[in-house]
Amino acid sequence: MTQARYYDLLVAGMVAVLLCSNLIGPAKVCSVDLPLLGTVSFGAGNLFFPISYIFGDVLTEVYGYARARRAIWAGFGALLFASFMTTVIVHLPPAANEPFNALLQPALETAFGSTWRIVLASIVAYWVGDFVNSYVLARLKVFTAGRFLWVRTIGSTIVGQAADSMLFYPIAFYGIWTHDALLAVMGFNLLFKIGIEVLFTPITYWAVARLKRAEGVDVFDRDTDFTPFSLKT
Repeated sequence: MTQARYYDLLVAGMVAVLLCSNLIGPAKVCSVDLPLLGTVSFGAGNLFFPISYIFGDVLTEVYGYARARRAIWAGFGALLFASFMTTVIVHLPPAANEPFNALLQPALETAFGSTWRIVLASIVAYWVGDFVNSYVLARLKVFTAGRFLWVRTIGSTIVGQAADSMLFYPIAFYGIWTHDALLAVMGFNLLFKIGIEVLFTPITYWAVARLKRAEGVDVFDRDTDFTPFSLKT
């Protein structure tokens, strides 16, 4: 493949959304009243996390699975480093002669002091969900001969986000929440994330079309090695 002019920018955008939704979003739980459903609570990060899947869809659709695989590993590495960095900063002893630390340290612990289960759940669910999403989209592109982009983006999101939710919530909250609460939150968040994908479908169509023309590429993964454990393109 020739040098991709916009690939690095897309990877940077995907990693930025991923980090922000996992670091900033979980610090706040929101509640909204919805028709038929009543009061629904969700982590604020769920508003933005699905956008990382849209970046993944665009990367796979335009540049192919192998290039998307590198982006997923970049996001995985960024999550690992962010988790390590926040753990170190939260646990470093605050200076006793700094008056703001009396307020800052508890705030840091509240915002970034997630339990190890939530950190592990975020990393595992992201890795599996994104690879499933990219794999399904790439396979569907070959199967549909490049037609019906909406089928590929929405279909891959359904499978990928289902894998994400089925891993994240049990790993993070099994034994803490009741089974009914787990199932209710998993179901709502899955539907919500799919809804975001559907809502952004026109933008995805526009971005994919512009990138294919600008880059002069439209990769079909007919002979691709789909192992996730590689960085080859």
